[in-house]
Amino acid sequence: MIRGIRKVIQHNGRVQRGERAVVITNPEMRPIADLLVAELTAHGADVRQYVVPTRTHDGQEPPADAVAAMQEANVIVSPVSVSITHTRAMRSALARGARAILMTAHNERVLTCPALLETDFNAQAPVGRAIGAAFQAGKMVHLTSDKGTDLRIPIANRPVNILTGVPGPGELAPVPTIETNVVPVHGATEGILVADGSIPYIGIGVLAEPVVCTIERGYIVKMEGGAQAKRVEVALRAHGNRECFNVAELGVGLNPHATLSGFMLEDEGVMGSIHIGIGTSFTLGGEIVAPTHYDLIMLRARLEIDGRVVMENCQVKV
Repeated sequence: MIRGIRKVIQHNGRVQRGERAVVITNPEMRPIADLLVAELTAHGADVRQYVVPTRTHDGQEPPADAVAAMQEANVIVSPVSVSITHTRAMRSALARGARAILMTAHNERVLTCPALLETDFNAQAPVGRAIGAAFQAGKMVHLTSDKGTDLRIPIANRPVNILTGVPGPGELAPVPTIETNVVPVHGATEGILVADGSIPYIGIGVLAEPVVCTIERGYIVKMEGGAQAKRVEVALRAHGNRECFNVAELGVGLNPHATLSGFMLEDEGVMGSIHIGIGTSFTLGGEIVAPTHYDLIMLRARLEIDGRVVMENCQVKV
């Protein structure tokens, strides 16, 4: 675990002596947070730690004192049980130049997995940038799979995020994920999404059977499958907010050492996987703020941009 902690701080975070570092955690994650604080201190950072009550759902804002510290930070590290990534506080801190290392639900397995310890994050960056350039130049994504996915996703002039795992100012890194994502045109995605990989939230993880979503005018209008599909739908509807069903993101996983495990920050980075994020798009540069942001992950999809195949059978073709 110490080796993983050191890599996160030194390689991914590139923390420098004298930088202001803010560690936000909750009681359940305190052991990992304490290791991070010790490493940051040893590395010469000016560290502040905030132990906040565990959030009741992904995307719930942190308390005011933690939010204020985030706005003054050079680097934010978030070992939390429930994600604070898709919050106004995080978006505001990034806009002020912070770089964020996201460690939602990290545990001993994640800190010792090959996806973190064996990955050369800098070496993968050119692939992520190539896909990012394809998204930036593109107008329409056509996403298909042999499981039945058939989605058309307009992306013309939309925000693109290249998450290399080594963030610069104003960037975030959901370590050990490497991904490139784009925010679809709001209200325009149409078709069928079949998630057959995982939904690593609310205790679901790796899927026992596919979750089939019908999408109309940018929103999921029907969710079918087994008990896991029902659990996701019930959780989303409990918020009483239509935006929880908004198609917020199309992401491509790019970490060659990541495996499907049920942990969010590894699953969405599996090389060649695709995830469709639903709910909040605000932190990614979009306009929608919702109480949640969940990723629905599929494997072995075919991704075309304006008729050009960009990825197929987990192989990137740019």
